[in-house]
Amino acid sequence: MSDEPKKKSPAAILVVDDNEDNRYTLIRRLKRDGYENVAEAADGQAALDLLDTQPFDLVLLDIMMPGMSGYEVLEQVKSDPDLRAIPIIMISALDEMDSVVKCIELGAEDYLNKPFNPTLLRARVGSSLEKKRMRDHETAYTSRVEDERKTSDNLLHSVLPVPAVQELRHGGTMRPRRHDNVAVLFCDLVGFTAYCDRNPPEVVVERLQEVFTRFEAVAERHAMEKIKTIGDALMATAGLLSHRSDPVLSAVETGMELVRAAGELEPAWTVSVGIHVGPVVAGIAGNRPYQFDLWGDTVNTAARICNHAEPGQVLLSTEAWMAARGSIRAKSLGLVDLKGKGGIELVECVAMKATAAAG
Repeated sequence: MSDEPKKKSPAAILVVDDNEDNRYTLIRRLKRDGYENVAEAADGQAALDLLDTQPFDLVLLDIMMPGMSGYEVLEQVKSDPDLRAIPIIMISALDEMDSVVKCIELGAEDYLNKPFNPTLLRARVGSSLEKKRMRDHETAYTSRVEDERKTSDNLLHSVLPVPAVQELRHGGTMRPRRHDNVAVLFCDLVGFTAYCDRNPPEVVVERLQEVFTRFEAVAERHAMEKIKTIGDALMATAGLLSHRSDPVLSAVETGMELVRAAGELEPAWTVSVGIHVGPVVAGIAGNRPYQFDLWGDTVNTAARICNHAEPGQVLLSTEAWMAARGSIRAKSLGLVDLKGKGGIELVECVAMKATAAAG
């Protein structure tokens, strides 16, 4: 057999033995086999100190050492979550089955007797390092899969409500449902179309991002669920995905704060808000991309009320006003002819009553 050094391996190996001659012989043998990155420790504590400060792919550990035995070092390493994945080959002059069994039970990767056979040493070191490499690859792959899953979930959460994401993950689909007593709010950004015509695209998108980021925070603060944005309009609900005893009040508080928040942005914006309450059908339309949406007369009515609202107004249907009348100061606009609805009474929220605002 040729004594020419093998191709160098990047693996980092730690040799632990209290006998200097043994360490020299073992390190020399490892380097002949192509392992250049070899460190040494003369006792158990020195080995633990090295393991705490630098990474190793394999430890060759003597059992019979003064002070801290190889058994104790092995036990400490395997009880440490940061170190226990490092394979350890125990090396000892003890040729006893009890010693072999104890080492394996404590978590050793393999066992070699002194004086060691060079061919057997080469085989077991190579096997242990290959297993370590495969485990590292598996861990890295699992980590990538988990990162990709989190990225996928984040993307889904950006377009779908949390309950919809959970149902899709567990069942692959979301069953459409009818929900009663849902407050639906539409908020339209007044004058945004003209703003688009006067400004470059990057400015338009930047301003729209600022607006909707602020609006989403307002809706979340009042326990409303953002359903989607439609151009320069926001659609949100209360009482759809989580129970609310007063969904209309949440919608009105949101609408009033949206009017204030829009005026605080740069440039100052004006919005019109429409609110209606009633039953809706909710579900996912299409497969690529997913779109969680609402359907029904309640949705259509809320949108048309918003279209009728003047800049800065928060308008409610009579049904919505009845649900929140104890908490708001309102002014009736009388019968208003809404497209497809005929004449219905609309009510403008002028202010929140002091008790509601304090709550």
